[in-house]
Formats: sequence, C-alpha cells, structure tokens
Amino acid sequence: MAESHALSKHDTFDRQKQTVAWGNVVMKTLFTSIVVLISLSVAIYAQEHPSVTALPNTVYVGADGKFEANPDTAVIEFSISVQEETSGAAYDRASKLAEQVRQNLRSNGVDPKSAQVGYFAIQPVYDYKNPKRKLVGYRVNTNVSVKLKDFTKIGPILQQLASSDITDSQQLSYTLEDKDAAKSKAVEDAYHHARDSADAVAHAGGRNVGDLIYASVDTFENQIPVRPMAMAAAPRVAMQMNQPPTAEFSPQTVTITAHVNALFQLK
Repeated sequence: MAESHALSKHDTFDRQKQTVAWGNVVMKTLFTSIVVLISLSVAIYAQEHPSVTALPNTVYVGADGKFEANPDTAVIEFSISVQEETSGAAYDRASKLAEQVRQNLRSNGVDPKSAQVGYFAIQPVYDYKNPKRKLVGYRVNTNVSVKLKDFTKIGPILQQLASSDITDSQQLSYTLEDKDAAKSKAVEDAYHHARDSADAVAHAGGRNVGDLIYASVDTFENQIPVRPMAMAAAPRVAMQMNQPPTAEFSPQTVTITAHVNALFQLK
C-alpha cells in the first residue's frame, strides 16, 4: 500500500511538471506570435507612411490638395430578370432581352460593345406553400452596364429602357475614367500648400526655403454615390424626356485629393 501511494504521488508530480512545461511552451509560442504581429504591423505602417530621417538645416512638411473635375463617363446599370416554365425558355427570353438592349443602343448611335452583359444565372423556382415544394419554373438573372461618353444620349436610352419590358429599375452614375490629368492637378495643389507651410516655418525662424530634397505622394478619388431610378411597373408609361437629364443640370463633379510629404533644404 505504501509503495502504491508513493507511485501515485510520483505520477502526480510528473503530471504537474508536464503541465508547467506545456504552459511554458504555450507562453513562448504566444509571445513569439505577438512579436511577429508587431513586426508585421510596423513594416506595413512603414510602407504606407515612409519615414524621413531628420537632417540638419531642413524642414519636413505635409499637406493636402484637391482638384474637382467634371465626369467624363455616364454609367447606366440595370438587371434583366425573367421567369419561365423551363430553363431553356427562360434563357432564350433573357437572351432576346439582351439583344433588344443592343438594338436600342444601335438606334441611338451607341456601339453595343459599350454595354457589358454579365453571365446568365439560372435558378429553379419552387412553390414553398406546397408541402412537396413543387417546382413551378426557372428564373434567369443577369446584370447589364452601359458606359456613355456622350451625355446627350442618356435621355433617349433611359426612355427606351423605361418603355420596354426589359427592366424594372435603373441606376445612373457618373465617373471619371481619365484621372491622370486630375491627379496631377491635385498633386500640384497639395505641393503648393506644403511649400507655403515650409515658407511659414522658415520665415518664423529667420531662414529661407531652398531646394526640394524628398517628396512622397498619395492620391485618392471620392466616388459619386449611385442613385437608383425606379421605373413604374407594368403597364409601363413612356417617360417624356425630350431633353437629356444633363441639358440644364450639370452632373456632380469628381473630387481627386492628394497628400504630399516634402523635405526642403533651409538656407
């Protein structure tokens, strides 16, 4: 009995040693993971925000700038959704509606290639009120996006879409595709603000600003929110849109912002 009791105490002591050892392994692993995460965070932050070593007789400044540009592209987005008893019939009808969109574009002098038609998604439709979940048909959905450079064509195309049995809703938005010139203007504006800040600091210290030693640039675009345009359900009534929506009202401008960090020499 004494020997059995001694073995039991010995086993308990071994288990305690193993528990302590395992706890040390877990703590070391956790500590290593934290160190790695901190190192990665510092590396990512350094990439996004480059550090500049302070140099004698220099001034380091940062400033924001912006440029508002008129959009150069109108985007009309809508969906095609049809339901038929068979998947083949639903697919054929959706294909005909997509072709009707292309015909509408051609009739308005717009290249059909400007329309992007997504893939056709086919889904079975069930009657869930029936205990056996009876199959009642198939639905085909696809999305269509039309890009227009000529804003005067927006009105006629929207009118044809509204008066035809193609879609129940549309979304009209404006965007700027040629951003390079606008980005350059925003960077120039940010640089001028940075230079003004450097001049103010230099004059306060009785110095003058010299040559630019270092600069970093980041640019951003403020997206114009999309506004849905709901169309009346069938029977449809053609919209009276003799004038395009931008004939008397200008679309919202696209704002390009830039941030410049600059290091100047002091004279």
